[in-house]
Amino acid sequence: MSDSSLATRIDALLPQTQCTRCGYPACRDYAQAIADDAADINQCPPGGAAGIALLATLLDRTRKPLNPANGVEKPREIAVIDEAICIGCTKCIQACPADAILGASKVMHTILVDECSGCELCIAPCPVDCIAMVPAPDDGRSVLERAPHYRKRYLVRHARLLRDAEEAAVELSARKAETSSNSVSDAVARARARKASRGSAT
Repeated sequence: MSDSSLATRIDALLPQTQCTRCGYPACRDYAQAIADDAADINQCPPGGAAGIALLATLLDRTRKPLNPANGVEKPREIAVIDEAICIGCTKCIQACPADAILGASKVMHTILVDECSGCELCIAPCPVDCIAMVPAPDDGRSVLERAPHYRKRYLVRHARLLRDAEEAAVELSARKAETSSNSVSDAVARARARKASRGSAT
């Protein structure tokens, strides 16, 4: 089995919260690290003991406790915003890996409860501490049952950010080319003006 194929099977057993507590920027990166023997199977707090057990079975490894360096296992939570305090800075929106925050610059933000994966990544960037984690409503679904939805939202957001970056790069390149072209045209015009001025002086 190739490392990529194994990583895909490992990724299918991860909760897709994209919380980075495992030490990697996304669940897929952690899955690849496990497949490459660069990471252990007990680094995912959202997956908890059940997730470790699934990974141990898949990889024929011994189960082990969650590594406390990566956090602690706890019931699923979601973020809530104190809308009376929110200043609309958009820092939480930029940090959310699942596009679960609705709002715009200088406009009050709110959490889309059904989309929040509980990653907690929105808390640290908030300059006014208006975000808190609260117990998530019980929707009757397990971590693995929710995972595909979170993965899809993450991938859609990731693709959008890449597209935006590419469009910004193209726009910047076009502006530079236009500026360069204008600079050359201006230089040619100045040179011709100087030449004409010397000609008229003689």
